[in-house]
Amino acid sequence: MDQEKIIEQTKKWVADVVIGCNFCPFASKVVKENKVRYRVEKCATIAASLEILLEEYDKLNTDAAIETTILILPETFDQFSAYLKLVQLVDKQLRKHDYEGVYQVASFHPDYCFAGEPASDAANFTNRSPYPMLHIIREASIDKALQHYPDPEGIPARNMHFAREKGAVYMSMLREACLG
Repeated sequence: MDQEKIIEQTKKWVADVVIGCNFCPFASKVVKENKVRYRVEKCATIAASLEILLEEYDKLNTDAAIETTILILPETFDQFSAYLKLVQLVDKQLRKHDYEGVYQVASFHPDYCFAGEPASDAANFTNRSPYPMLHIIREASIDKALQHYPDPEGIPARNMHFAREKGAVYMSMLREACLG
């Protein structure tokens, strides 16, 4: 599958699921302002993915027009357990390179499952994406957005409640529709 199609599918998922379900109340603004960078890497090992993330941190450091980056890994990390190993290393990398407090990396995967929850729980769809992804967010942007948002701590619980009300079948169909 070509990169353009993967990016279009991801943009549709952001629009229909992330924004459409209001899972991230701050996403709409950056999408409308065209400040999201999408990067597709098809053959990324864990080591290569970490190097690519360093490149993206550097890109964000030098280009203020980019608010956030979504790194899409469509042909790797099919297994959620392997993806979780990558996510753990990403957190270590942020600390090692002094990016903790500068960037935050959110994780999304087609088989995302919250710890302690059954895989069938519709709430998992708040982080289930069409492809394995890492979303790099500027911490300063988060801090700024949260100043004007009531009860930011309640966002995850509200999202999980919404997904559970809609049900796993609905949430799955919504995500799958993004693949066209």
